[in-house]
Amino acid sequence: MRLPRNTLVLLVADLALVLVAGWAAFWLRFNFDIPPEFDRLALLASPWSVLAYGVGLSMARVYRQVWSYIGLPELRQLATGIMLGGLLTSALILMQRIPSFPRSVLLLQPLIALVLLGAARAGWRTFVERRTLGHGGRRLLIMGSLQDAADALRALKGSAQWQPVGIVSPIAGEAGRSLQNIRVLGHTSDIAHIAESEEAAAALVASPAGSEERREALMNGAGSRLALLTMPRPDEWLKTESAGPRRIELEDLLGRTPVQLDVAGLGDMLSGQTVLVTGAGGSIGSELCRQAARFGVGRLVCVDVSEYAIYQLEQEMRQTHPQMQGLYYTANVRELDRLRAIAMKHKPAVVLHAAAYKHVPLMEELNEIEALRTNVIGTLHAARVAGECGARRFVMISTDKAVNPTNVMGSSKRLAELMVQGVAAEHAGTQYVSVRFGNVLGSSGSVVPLFTKQIARGGPVTVTHPEIVRYFMTIPEAAQLVLQAGLMGRSGQIFVLDMGEPVKIVELARMLIRLSGKTEQEIPISYSGLRPGEKLYEELLADDETTEPTPHPKLRVAKTSGQLPDIEAVRAWIGDAGAWPSSEELRAWLRTQVPEYSPR
Repeated sequence: MRLPRNTLVLLVADLALVLVAGWAAFWLRFNFDIPPEFDRLALLASPWSVLAYGVGLSMARVYRQVWSYIGLPELRQLATGIMLGGLLTSALILMQRIPSFPRSVLLLQPLIALVLLGAARAGWRTFVERRTLGHGGRRLLIMGSLQDAADALRALKGSAQWQPVGIVSPIAGEAGRSLQNIRVLGHTSDIAHIAESEEAAAALVASPAGSEERREALMNGAGSRLALLTMPRPDEWLKTESAGPRRIELEDLLGRTPVQLDVAGLGDMLSGQTVLVTGAGGSIGSELCRQAARFGVGRLVCVDVSEYAIYQLEQEMRQTHPQMQGLYYTANVRELDRLRAIAMKHKPAVVLHAAAYKHVPLMEELNEIEALRTNVIGTLHAARVAGECGARRFVMISTDKAVNPTNVMGSSKRLAELMVQGVAAEHAGTQYVSVRFGNVLGSSGSVVPLFTKQIARGGPVTVTHPEIVRYFMTIPEAAQLVLQAGLMGRSGQIFVLDMGEPVKIVELARMLIRLSGKTEQEIPISYSGLRPGEKLYEELLADDETTEPTPHPKLRVAKTSGQLPDIEAVRAWIGDAGAWPSSEELRAWLRTQVPEYSPR
C-alpha cells in the first residue's frame, strides 16, 4: 500500500531522529568519546533500529496523528510505538549475538528517541499556535475556575477566531495564577473593568451548566455589555458544522441541567416503530418529532391543522433525517373520521397528542367553546383512535394550568386529562398517560418571543404584575421528559415534571434586556395588570403530599381522586352547545365537570 506523501515525510523525519537517538546513546555510554572499535557496532545496529522503530511506530498507529493538535493521548501513543521499537531493536541485536555490544545503549536509545520525537511534535504545535495567534483574533476572556478554564482552552486550541487574553475566576484565591501562560486577572464581579482594560470583545462562560458559579458569571457578564459565549451542548454538536463557541441564550441563564433518559428503553419503544404525533407543527409537537426521529422511528406520522406549520416541519425533517419515512397530514383532531382514517392506515405503536389551544387570555374570552372542542373533544378523538388502531402507548401533553384551574383553558385541559383516564378503561391494550408541565422557553405564545420583539423595538417590556412567577423548561427537556413518562407510565397515570425553581417574570425580562446588551434605563419595564383568568402563581402539585416519586428524579405521579366524567354526556353537551354558547352557561357546566375550577 502506498503511503500518503505527508505520512512518508513524517516517517522519514522520525526515523532520522531515531538514528540520532541511537548515536546519542553510544555517545552517552562512552562519555561523548566513542572508541573506534565501537563505531562499527553503531553502524551495524543503525539499520536494524531504523527497521524496528519503523515497525513499532506503525503498529502504534502514530502516523494517524495530526501534529498541530498533539496532546497527552498522542504522546502516550508515541511512547507505546517507541517502546515497541526499542523491544524489537533489542530482540534483533541480541539474536545476532554481536560481540561486546553495549546493552545499556538499548535502554538509552528509546529514552532519547522519546525526547527527540516528542520535542519535535511539541515544537511543531507551538509553532502552529503562535502562527495562529500571530494572525490575531477577537480578544476573549474565559469566565470560570482554573479547572473549567482548562477545558475551555483545550476546546479553543487552533481557533483563529478567538485569542484568549485572560481568565476571570469566581474563586478569589486563584487571582494572579496562570494557565497555559494566560493569567487569572481577577474575580467575576470585576468583569466589566477587566474587559475594558484588556480590550476584550467577548467572554466565554466556562462554568458547568446548572451551577451557581455559572449563573453568577452570566449575570455579571450580562451587565458588562460583552458578547457572552458558551461552548455548544452535546446535542448541538450534531446540528452545527462547527463546535466553536456560540452566543449565550436564555436557557443557559436559567441553568437547567440536562435530562437523564433511559436511552435503551426509549430505543425499544421507538426504534423501528410507527409514531403518530398530533399538533406536530407546534413547539412541543415538532420537538417530539425531532426526538422520535433521533431514536430511529421507522415511520413518523405528523398531523397538524396548520398547513404552513406542517410544511415547515416536512422541510426540516427531509433535511435532517433524509432516510426516515415521514408522512405529513393537514388534519384537525376535532374531525374524528379523518383522524381515524390516518391512524388505521398506519397503525402507530405510539401516539403523542400535543394538539391543543393553550393561550389563556384568548381562550378566556370569545373563544371558550373552541378550547372545549379542541382540548376536550380533540383529545377524546385522539385517545379513542389510539385504542382502536391498537397503539401500545398514548401520551397526552397537559399543563400546570390544569391544577386548581382559574381559567377556561386550564379547566379544559383538566377535563381532557379526565377523558384520557376514562378512555383508558375502554382500551386495556393501550397504556394511557398524561404529562403536566409549565411554560416552555421559546414556545409559540410564550413571553420570551414577545419580550424579544419588544426589546428589539426599543421597549418598553410589558409585564403583567411585578410578583407574577412561572415555571420554565426548555423545549428539548420537555419533549424528552414526555417520552420518558410515556415509557414509564401505567395506564391512567398523570405525570408531573420537575420544573425546578419558579422564575419571576420581571426577572426574566431583566435577563433578556441584559443579554441584549442594553440596560433597564434604555429598555424600561412597564406593568399592565393581570389578564382575565391569569394567576400570580401556577401550581404543579409536585410535593410529597400530592404526588408520588418515580425512579426518574424529574418525574412524579399525581395523586388524583374523584369520579370520572360521563364521556358521552361531555361529548354531547359540547356538541349541542352550538357556535356561541353563553359564557355563564359554559362556565357553570365546566364547574360541574371540574369541581376545582374557580373562575376569576
